[in-house]
Amino acid sequence: MEVTSTPDMSNGRPDTTNVGLRGITVADTKISDVQAEEGRLVYRGYDIQTLAARSDFEEVVFLLLYGDLPLDSEYGRLHHRLGERRQVSPHILELVRQYPQDLRPMDFLQAAVPLLKMGDPRPDDSKEAVRERAVDLTAKMATLVAAYHRLRSGLEPIEADPELDHAADFLRMLSGETPDKEVAHLLDVALLLHADHSMNASTFVARAVTSTRAHTYSAVAAAIGALSGELHGGANSRVMEMLLEIQEPDRVEGYIEERLSRGEKIMGMGHRVYATYDPRSLILQDLIRQLGGDRDLHWLKLTQEVEKSTRRIFRQLKGKDIYPNVDLYSASLYYMMGIPVDLFTPVFAMSRVAGWCAHCIEERFAEAAEKPALYRPLARYVGHYCGPEECTYEPMAERHQP
Repeated sequence: MEVTSTPDMSNGRPDTTNVGLRGITVADTKISDVQAEEGRLVYRGYDIQTLAARSDFEEVVFLLLYGDLPLDSEYGRLHHRLGERRQVSPHILELVRQYPQDLRPMDFLQAAVPLLKMGDPRPDDSKEAVRERAVDLTAKMATLVAAYHRLRSGLEPIEADPELDHAADFLRMLSGETPDKEVAHLLDVALLLHADHSMNASTFVARAVTSTRAHTYSAVAAAIGALSGELHGGANSRVMEMLLEIQEPDRVEGYIEERLSRGEKIMGMGHRVYATYDPRSLILQDLIRQLGGDRDLHWLKLTQEVEKSTRRIFRQLKGKDIYPNVDLYSASLYYMMGIPVDLFTPVFAMSRVAGWCAHCIEERFAEAAEKPALYRPLARYVGHYCGPEECTYEPMAERHQP
């Protein structure tokens, strides 16, 4: 389904309610749903709370790409394919070595993903071919992120271990050490939580690029660019930078009050869709508690104080409620795992790639009767119209500064 909107000029001014496509339905999807009032997220009908408690990232990859939970044999095959395909060819790694070491991680990732096309001659002409490409991308994104970090640290990339689960192998390729099973499990759940989120900005970009019949690598590279912005996936690293600046709970209130009074945003607070708690933020708090165990929960306590103060002060200033989103608590979790702050958003991307690819498949193979082939929204021109005498074209040599 595609809904169009014509600006309402009845009061002499255009209605800007739907500017930026807000409130506009652009596609039907069976992949995920955000229920704003209830604070609920579902993947293919399965509640995120249930999946976080009982499933894992690899099973969710299958669910998103194939439409249902796998049988044991199907899960085993996908696990094997992900493990096998995490290996990136030496030729591509050699090209990656030539990238500047001070390149921002998301810029690196956006530049590196199209290189994967070199080793994949398959056209996007069948659903199964695109699914296979989705498995490749999901597998190799983790390897690229880990390899980039090691290269910029003066270390050699580590080959993938196909026997390990995806999250565990990423942590091993990143640090060079096999991670604690509990830490690997908690990262696995975090990846599951980030795998899809309906028609968010980066997913819309991926679908728009796919609608032109560009290949999946182009769509994913474009989506990475969208995710890199601080108003989207880039917020998680900004949250941690804020926490590192605050450091102590007794400094939170003054910090929040100063910024909100200046009209600034508090990263990790507020969401474009949810009218209550982002359910992922609640699950992430539990993951941090599990990770902390008997250890120091300083970062969790500090984050909770940021949430508490922001909600109270925002209510005083704006007269309405604000709630935490997924980025507020994922920051502390990743930091406590030893993941570098500037890799938080690439870790988000290596999870969300599964959702992007699922949407690419849905967009590419939608029935013609369900959706027009190409996204082509309208823009409202608000520039100047002038008569012939006002806009007389003068040759460049005859133009003078006013």
